[in-house]
Amino acid sequence: MHMLKRGIVAACVVGLAVASAHAQQETIYTPGDGVSLPTVTKQVGPQYTSEAMANRIEGKVGLSAVVLANGKVGDVKVIRSLDSVYGLDEAAVKAMKQWEFKPGTKDGKPVAVRVEIDMAFTLK
Repeated sequence: MHMLKRGIVAACVVGLAVASAHAQQETIYTPGDGVSLPTVTKQVGPQYTSEAMANRIEGKVGLSAVVLANGKVGDVKVIRSLDSVYGLDEAAVKAMKQWEFKPGTKDGKPVAVRVEIDMAFTLK
């Protein structure tokens, strides 16, 4: 019985070590202090919803996005809403998730970097 408990403790310690190593790979940096900004390689504009057009809503949605080390966009959050009623905030997030980047770097290696983007909606 005593040996079984030791085996469980050892397994937990190994599990924590693996989780810790995994967490280090997903560190999200902010630009500056040796971390370069990602560079946009593919930009997709947001699409107006018909309801927002009918209500003549114009302005910018502020987004915070994580550009992953592979240049794809990960987590996207609205940090400054323009329209949560007629779908423009959602349209901005949807468009942002389609962007692609040359990733930011730290010590010459690609890393995940959090950036802020303003997505503009303008009627003509």
